[in-house]
Amino acid sequence: MEECIQIRRYEELHTAKEFESLIEAQNVPAVLCGCIKNWRAFSLWNPRNGGLDYLQERVGSAMVEAMVSSSAPIFYGDLGSHERVPLPFSMFLDLCKKRIHMQTEQQHQHLDDDHSVASQTDHTQHDYLSLEDVPEQIYLAQVPIMNRDREEKVQLGTLREDIQLPPILGAKELSSINLWMNNAQSRSSTHYDPLHNLLCIVSGRKQVVLWPPSASPSLYPMPIYGEASNHSLVALENPDYSIYPRAECSMEFAQKVVLEAGDALFIPEGWFHQVDSDDLTIAINLWWRSNTMSCMLEHMDAYYLRRILRRYW
Repeated sequence: MEECIQIRRYEELHTAKEFESLIEAQNVPAVLCGCIKNWRAFSLWNPRNGGLDYLQERVGSAMVEAMVSSSAPIFYGDLGSHERVPLPFSMFLDLCKKRIHMQTEQQHQHLDDDHSVASQTDHTQHDYLSLEDVPEQIYLAQVPIMNRDREEKVQLGTLREDIQLPPILGAKELSSINLWMNNAQSRSSTHYDPLHNLLCIVSGRKQVVLWPPSASPSLYPMPIYGEASNHSLVALENPDYSIYPRAECSMEFAQKVVLEAGDALFIPEGWFHQVDSDDLTIAINLWWRSNTMSCMLEHMDAYYLRRILRRYW
């Protein structure tokens, strides 16, 4: 891995100028440790500390779109691999609560085998789903809290006041703010975004594997004319090297980071990433257009394309 694209961790980064010069201008991901610990969301949304009750009171009546997929816990981005179904946010929060209850029951059983029979009997007296019955394939992905261009699509706008724009982003004009929340372990398929991204972990834990844009040949992006052209065709958990031979060396270009609650990860546009989330993880992402794309005027596209093709000739 070239040193110039090594992902670094920053314990302290205070100003937008530092972020722009040290990180954004390099177009390389960076972990910003503890970046959002001052958010109201960080202290109020924790599922294991009353956060689900708080969210239910604030926005429980809202309707959200949930991803449902037969391939769960892996969620692929193309429309043929999943469906989005309307769901009351309160119903999803109830599923999270029931999962916490079942996990607590299991922990008690492990801690005190002498009372295991009593615990099981006590459990059957309550109207809770068994752990197997909780629909683990439900995933709240990219639920809009703010969307500059499509305000009518915003589903959880009330939560905006719990999210403070990090000082390192200065006066950037955000394209959108979105909620990502899972009731069970989940994995997103490998993809890139056409915008700069700040992925913020409010609660839980995520592991992110990242590849630079130069690794595209080994990840086999979907056809550029398709609806999911930013996603990889390769299932990295079970790749078929007879169909995708270059994928065999894809991990040579990969870097892995672990994000704890309070951390944020800057993912530049064009960087492929695959995200694994622990149970009951809540994240917020902020998207904005890069300076490069903001300066690429449409009437110049043909010229830019010729320059790029000449570089690869």
